[in-house]
Amino acid sequence: MKSIAFIQDAFRKYYAKDCSLSESLPDIEKREFGFALFEGWMLRHKSFSNKGELISFLGSSVPRDAYFSCAYYEDPQAEMEKKGWSGADLVFDIDADHVPTTCDKVHDQWTCGNCGFTGKGVAPENCPVCGSEKFEESTWPCEVCLASAKYETVKLLDILMEDFGFSDKEIRAFFSGHRGYHVHVENKATRNLDGMARKEIVDYVCGLGLGNPSYGFNDERLRMLSIKNHGWRGRIAKGVHDFVLDAKVEDYKAIGLKGNVAEAMVKNRTAILSSLNESRPWEALKGVGPETWKKIAAHFALSQSASVDTVVTTDTHRLIRLGDTLHGKTGLKKTGFPVTAIEDFDPFKSAIAFKKGTATVLVSDAPRFTLGNQTFGPYKNQKIELPTAAAILLVCRKRAEVIE
Repeated sequence: MKSIAFIQDAFRKYYAKDCSLSESLPDIEKREFGFALFEGWMLRHKSFSNKGELISFLGSSVPRDAYFSCAYYEDPQAEMEKKGWSGADLVFDIDADHVPTTCDKVHDQWTCGNCGFTGKGVAPENCPVCGSEKFEESTWPCEVCLASAKYETVKLLDILMEDFGFSDKEIRAFFSGHRGYHVHVENKATRNLDGMARKEIVDYVCGLGLGNPSYGFNDERLRMLSIKNHGWRGRIAKGVHDFVLDAKVEDYKAIGLKGNVAEAMVKNRTAILSSLNESRPWEALKGVGPETWKKIAAHFALSQSASVDTVVTTDTHRLIRLGDTLHGKTGLKKTGFPVTAIEDFDPFKSAIAFKKGTATVLVSDAPRFTLGNQTFGPYKNQKIELPTAAAILLVCRKRAEVIE
């Protein structure tokens, strides 16, 4: 109870003094708001006529998590079937949970809900001791995880601007406050798209269907593969070009090419790079035919795609975390930044909400982590005084308890 009170009090101070909701909320009066409260229940179907009302509510209710609808409604406070849907922003959620990394074996852990057996990394399908399928999982937002999520976000932003033609003024990017990023597209041309149309966009972003001969890797399309192409053909060509530029024999073998083909690719590097500028890659190397190029193209289609949560984008009634509000699993805030500045954005500096004070906590188990300009841990059954932001992160992740 002391730990929950500690977090709640910190959140209360933030919403009373520091939460400005600086991000734009167009047509705020047409949106539904939802709040996960510390008392353990969800408050839905709220609406506000302006930001002032919303900020006042945050200060008085002190939610653990705050959300708003991507959708616009005639009556946001009505029951779902009576709200009167009138459109929705196009949103994307990029989460480290959906991006393969090796660091989960270092900082993530799981516990069998039946026998209590624990392990590191991603939970297995069945407990190796008792066979149960129920687990409690504890993940961690580390630098490697978030760098992977940022890389996927960079690819997504490039696709949205280069292939779909959205300007950087129509796109807002955010660190979610936890293990990923959100991208909001606010464009009237996409506002009235239904779920199926949004799925078509998701499929394009994820590179789904490129293996279909009528669209992707047929012989004639591969014959014209060039970095001058637009859309996916150009993306694949650029991916191949960047790979060939520095690839060694073992790199080609790693994507499934035979040794003699790999050696020929390395030997004829200059000719292949030149061919990718001229839409004639098959002519660059004798003995390397359509099937080899299809294998290479398929590999780089995957590398050029962006990994997004497909359900979030296709759901036209989705609630998504409200910008500038705190994440109940970390105590970090959902933080917006210009899409042109994503490469330099550091969530472990920019998303810190609590910059004063300290707290003494008993840490059960925590990996080494960086917050602000300080590095902490690793900790194991250790009592330690920490800056408020670090203490809240550990407590929110259930890695520590407040004792002073």
